[in-house]
Amino acid sequence: MAVVAAAPIAQTLVERLNGLAGQPLDAAPVASRARATALLRSGSISAALIVNTSGTTDRLLVASGGGVSVASAAEQIAGRLESAQRRQLVVADTVPLQAGDGRGLTGFYLVIGWIVGGYLVASLLGIAKGSRPATRRRALIRLIAVIPYSILSGLGGALIVDQWLGALTGHFVALWWLGALLVFGAMAVTMAFQILLGVAGIGLTVLVFVVLGNPSAGGAYQADLLPSFWRALSDALPNGAGTDTVRRIVYFGSHGIATHLVVLAAYAAGGVAVALAASRINERRRRTHGAALAGTDA
Repeated sequence: MAVVAAAPIAQTLVERLNGLAGQPLDAAPVASRARATALLRSGSISAALIVNTSGTTDRLLVASGGGVSVASAAEQIAGRLESAQRRQLVVADTVPLQAGDGRGLTGFYLVIGWIVGGYLVASLLGIAKGSRPATRRRALIRLIAVIPYSILSGLGGALIVDQWLGALTGHFVALWWLGALLVFGAMAVTMAFQILLGVAGIGLTVLVFVVLGNPSAGGAYQADLLPSFWRALSDALPNGAGTDTVRRIVYFGSHGIATHLVVLAAYAAGGVAVALAASRINERRRRTHGAALAGTDA
């Protein structure tokens, strides 16, 4: 939270806010309201308290586009502080949600839909064609074959939230290709786990993307409000990285998405690399085992 006030007042408020039980805030003084607004619009902060030194009514700027729960928490904390000082608080939403984005959850469900579709299709493909391709070449062909599905899935998700529902509008192309990257990453990781562990790899996929991924994704409660374990996982898993990327594309001019995109690309590239390496190892094992059997028969 940013605090805009005369230097002595700002410093006192910052110390008071940072000293709250449980340390729910990371407050810092900001020179001007214009600077605080710019930080809000870039997603660098979640709220800004503007102190009126000539009156008793202060203003709290929030960005519900970055998360309704975070904005509500900031409002509650600032409200209690103002009430204790017998001052009034007026709340202004600087980055409001789009009309169709109910409670800001559209991006979360969009990302979950992309990821679930990706690992389910990859799992079904593994069951139908064999979870462990006979050769590295077949593994590569299978990885290349899922690229069209990834692109179409990204396109479908973007069409639904933009043209159909009107929930996240104005960023169709960016969401399309973000979805394609998410879906391909989920499929590549699923294939890698299957090649390594066989059918059991599907269970590991569910552990990563569902058991750990969904609670840490920052849907109803954004990462800043999660317990430390889940907060640490949020940016490290595709669910959380993808959800925050959608919010930042739609509401914050794509500021701060570079790290998330690196994470998503790493899952995609890592899945491909592990799948090819594991299929190569399996191929060698088959050849060695076949040669041993041939020698025994001889």
